[in-house]
Amino acid sequence: MTTKAELQQKLDELKSDYIRIQGDLDKLEFVKGRVSSAEKQLVRLEGEIAEVRKELEQYNN
Repeated sequence: MTTKAELQQKLDELKSDYIRIQGDLDKLEFVKGRVSSAEKQLVRLEGEIAEVRKELEQYNN
């Protein structure tokens, strides 16, 4: 079983990755690059963030 601290650490890592990829996406859009891969990564990360938050909520209830 994953501890609350481990879940919080994973959430922090996912958020950091999301911010980094969002910045990459902004740069790609600026130079008219291919953004579909970065967009897919953001969608995947959003799903993972939602799952971790859901697990964390179980500790708070």
